Amino acid sequence: MRKMNVLLTGGAGYIGSHVAILLIEKGHSVTIIDSLITGNKRLVPKKAKLFVCDIADKKKVSQIVKQQKFDLVMHFAGLIRVDESIKKPKKYINFNFEKTKIFLNICFNNKIDKLIFSSTASVYGKSNKGKVSENDKKVPGNPYALSKLKTEKFIINKSKKILINYIILRYFNVAGADMKYRSGLISKYSSHLIKVICEVVIGKRKKLIINGNDYDTRDGTPVRDYIHISDLAQMHYICAKNLINKNHSNIFNCGYGRGFSVKNVVSTFNKILGYQINAQIGKRRPGDCEKIIANTQKFKKYFKWKPKYNNLNIIIKTALNWEKKIRQYK
Repeated sequence: MRKMNVLLTGGAGYIGSHVAILLIEKGHSVTIIDSLITGNKRLVPKKAKLFVCDIADKKKVSQIVKQQKFDLVMHFAGLIRVDESIKKPKKYINFNFEKTKIFLNICFNNKIDKLIFSSTASVYGKSNKGKVSENDKKVPGNPYALSKLKTEKFIINKSKKILINYIILRYFNVAGADMKYRSGLISKYSSHLIKVICEVVIGKRKKLIINGNDYDTRDGTPVRDYIHISDLAQMHYICAKNLINKNHSNIFNCGYGRGFSVKNVVSTFNKILGYQINAQIGKRRPGDCEKIIANTQKFKKYFKWKPKYNNLNIIIKTALNWEKKIRQYK
């Protein structure tokens, strides 16, 4: 396939940096826009061009997109903490929706007509189904999920008015680290279960608080579908090639279709470590749903795709090794 020139926002973040690494590895050009509010410069691949600016800075973004012809934009930039979104809903709607609208309109006005948008499984809300499919009802249960759903609707409506093609990817629980440890999750205030347990293991936190054990699940703790970051990055690469070659818009779930409870994850850590981590039961968190697992058939059938790292042990071991690597980072 011909060389792609990709504009990527949030490339100093966890998921964006992994996708940037993969694109460069495959011989494509990557230009990153990142404000570094939550991103970390260490994660940006050396061969990527980095512009440190806000995605809603009309002047700077216009200059960047006018400088070169981009084939595709991948939009990862945004705030992701559900707990913070409940306390600061206006901030999340502003950052994740209003600023995204400004940014995407600049792209569309400058003839960037192909888009991959980073969305979330939390748009489905508290689903009572075993597995959620792309066409299921969307009932966002927190401002973070609402900000992503509003952006999805904006993109879909825009595509009915102007000639653009998009792929919206709804992530389930992303975890693990790059197999060569070039990138992983760096976060001062992470609420991701696997990240939090890794911080307990290296002594950064004293204990793990399990948020509720009275959910209607097999062991009382919430159930999630965990996907390895490297498989997720591969899904983006597959979608990028598809947009370039076929120009078809679509929406896909990104998960494995398997659910693990909080207690499952903790016991897997204990087996890997050979000892019990310090954990105690705490209160439920507002905005948490009890169970969400992806129906992944659509992506698998459409692209004849098989994940490489569908294994909780691999996810945990790579996350743990990454945490040990970055313990000296400030």
